[in-house]
Amino acid sequence: MKITRRRAILGAAMSITLLAAGCSGSDDATGTGSGESVSEADVTAALEAGGNLTVWAWDTTITKVVADFQTKYPNVKINLVNAGQGNDQYVALQNAITAGTGVPDVAQIEYYALPQFALAKTVTELDGYGATAMNGKFTPGTWNAVQSGGKIYGFPIDSGPMALFYNKEVFDKHKIEVPTTWEEYAAAAEKLHTADPKAYITSDSGDAGFTTSLIWQAGGKPYTVDGTDVGVDFSDPGTQKFVTQWQKMIDAKLLSPVVGWTDEWYKGLGDGTIATLVTGAWMPSNLESGAKAASGKWRVAPMPQWEAGGQATAENGGSSLAVPTAAANKALAYAFLKYTAVEEGAKTRVDAGAFPATTAELNDPAFQGKEFPYFGGQKVNEVLAASAGQVVTGWKYLPFQVYANSIFGDTVGKAYIGQGSLTDGLKAWQDASVKYGTEQGFTVK
Repeated sequence: MKITRRRAILGAAMSITLLAAGCSGSDDATGTGSGESVSEADVTAALEAGGNLTVWAWDTTITKVVADFQTKYPNVKINLVNAGQGNDQYVALQNAITAGTGVPDVAQIEYYALPQFALAKTVTELDGYGATAMNGKFTPGTWNAVQSGGKIYGFPIDSGPMALFYNKEVFDKHKIEVPTTWEEYAAAAEKLHTADPKAYITSDSGDAGFTTSLIWQAGGKPYTVDGTDVGVDFSDPGTQKFVTQWQKMIDAKLLSPVVGWTDEWYKGLGDGTIATLVTGAWMPSNLESGAKAASGKWRVAPMPQWEAGGQATAENGGSSLAVPTAAANKALAYAFLKYTAVEEGAKTRVDAGAFPATTAELNDPAFQGKEFPYFGGQKVNEVLAASAGQVVTGWKYLPFQVYANSIFGDTVGKAYIGQGSLTDGLKAWQDASVKYGTEQGFTVK
């Protein structure tokens, strides 16, 4: 796992360096995709004419979508490529763009990474393709995530509204009530660890996505973005709510130091020594496959709130499909985006285990009424769908968020091992982000 993490960090740094270099350039051989006008008739004609598409995606639920799409449109042949997950793919994509060859027609890009591609003009602006008509078909949080500067640069294909996943057997054993606020969550953490020193309420060794999601839920807006003018300020009230609460748990050693997504982490989820996760709606299938020993023991509840009686959530994870500006057949690529994100492909992916970004699928009684044996027969999607409608609006990621996240461990992460406080770490993260952004040509304050 250490090797994989190291490679991801190096990949993130390489990716953003190359992307930022493109921010100052004018329209070149890659094209900007800005202002292009492609009618619905043009898209239909492209489907009828057919052709070849190369799609880069690591999400396995897209495999069935590709097969169904080719059956419906037999003149289209799709080459589905897993060019790596997340950062690994972004590096490969940017290398292809820089080389001017091998660029896919469609690429999967996570929400936090999309702004840097949009600003670098290496993905196509889709407004002229009719994408504005999709407004209302997606949850507000995911629809906002695919826009930059008021323009649309991709279609959401999944989402990660957050909820509290908890081990009911552990809670019942120690007579712990399901927490509804973060203060109650901290009290539960103390009660559990006191009763069983081997058990922890959750694990957290320092994760950028989790930290920013909790700040987001608290109403924090540490990032401001207006083109190449950006701001980074972790002194805002929302950030301070997170810092105050989380520092107490770090100081009291109430968080398991086990690193996420490792064998040890899955073991803890399975044997009850890690009793909760506050994470995105994509988590059920991971628990089912990775912590089989706990089948029937876990449940899902609303995300703890910063204020009693609140109903605020945030996104954690999720990705889009975008069309690189160097794509060979953009009209056909756009047709595939529509099919996958809002047409038949959306339900196909949900049936395969993806959590939807589309309101139609989220509100489908069959989807919400599905019972999960792993979660004791609970209708988990009722909780998760409600969370999707409670995501706090107005959140923005930096146009170099991939790089910023890659240095989280060397800044904020130190607080988790007793080297300074979260306040110190966030200040270091802020300073390093400002320095890097300035070096890459952004105006940063």
